[in-house]
Amino acid sequence: MSIPQIAVCTTTRADYGLLYWLIREIAADPELDLLLYVTGSHLSPAFGNTVREIEADGLGVSRRIEILAADDGPTGASAAAGRAAAGFGEAFAQDRPALVVLLGDRFEIVPIAVAAVIHGVPVAHLHGGETSQGAVDEYFRHAVTKLASLHFTATEAYRRRILQMGESPATVHNLGAPGLDHLHRTALLPREELAGELGLPLDHPTLLVTYHPVTTEPGEAVRQIDAILAAIADLDTVQAVFTKANADPEGQAINARLAEFCSAQPERYRLFDNLGTRRYLSCLRHLSVMVGNSSSGLLEAPSFELPVVNVGERQHGRIRVANVIQVMCETAAIRQAVEQGLSVEFRNRLVGLENPYDRFNDGRVSARIKDELKAFARAPVTRCKTFVDLECTLDEI
Repeated sequence: MSIPQIAVCTTTRADYGLLYWLIREIAADPELDLLLYVTGSHLSPAFGNTVREIEADGLGVSRRIEILAADDGPTGASAAAGRAAAGFGEAFAQDRPALVVLLGDRFEIVPIAVAAVIHGVPVAHLHGGETSQGAVDEYFRHAVTKLASLHFTATEAYRRRILQMGESPATVHNLGAPGLDHLHRTALLPREELAGELGLPLDHPTLLVTYHPVTTEPGEAVRQIDAILAAIADLDTVQAVFTKANADPEGQAINARLAEFCSAQPERYRLFDNLGTRRYLSCLRHLSVMVGNSSSGLLEAPSFELPVVNVGERQHGRIRVANVIQVMCETAAIRQAVEQGLSVEFRNRLVGLENPYDRFNDGRVSARIKDELKAFARAPVTRCKTFVDLECTLDEI
């Protein structure tokens, strides 16, 4: 029997961090052959050329597929989607992998999934069944679910939602969030070393700030980031570490505002293209409060008992626990929420907090996913999936 080729596609620094240990597991298995496709913001100087970090990790890049346009508006995103369909169509035609792994809900994974289906390459989708009603990602995620043949969800609630969409129970696996394997397998930086790498003495309350465009609210990105920055500036004793927004429409406008804000007071505010997984998780361990609308506030931050001020509607609908303080994007509300998160009373309430996305709590989510991928790749090929009608309640499945 020939060795199955498993293709894994990474489009951003964020999904690479979540896929890292799965990529490692596939690469280490002598009964599998890894194809690593790198695209999206990884190949952009504006986002730090993070493909270099992948190579520095010792992972061979099988293909670099350029898709991004200089225009980060809807027209540029549409053009990027077209390039993704064409570029990945060519890759699938030449490589013919046994399946391709896609994660999440970014716009560019939909054309990749379409190209895979057209070329007869089954799609394995991670983090399906979730909701983020404040972003057009909601559409993209569920579209990929219906294009996928194999599903890995982060919670049981998300598994049940995929079953509602007509997917076969045999193909939907609730194994937890693979990115949380880092919490068990990555040696984090000591506080003093982290301070040196950030260029900030961590002797004052320090915020970790990441804000992405709310794609269902076009034209609002500058007003929204200005409200957050005004709230932070009002907190006299607080310093902050910022990471740049993603490649969604209006992300460049947010990043320009961040650069201007941080350059005015570099002794108090630092801006990073990206922190990398080890530094980012070390920030979750040692910094005081997370602010913004990153999904990591809901997925990773609970494991560190870290207060999170979740701003606006981007993550609306996702499962969250007691570390999250939800606020509208208004300066006064954000400032008050940060003060609440900094309080000893609030932090004391988070002691012993359980993370709903870390089902097994052992750092082996990626290994379990790899085993399921291998079993699927070795199974007889099924060219057409079926729609499963619910003839009972979900509790009976």
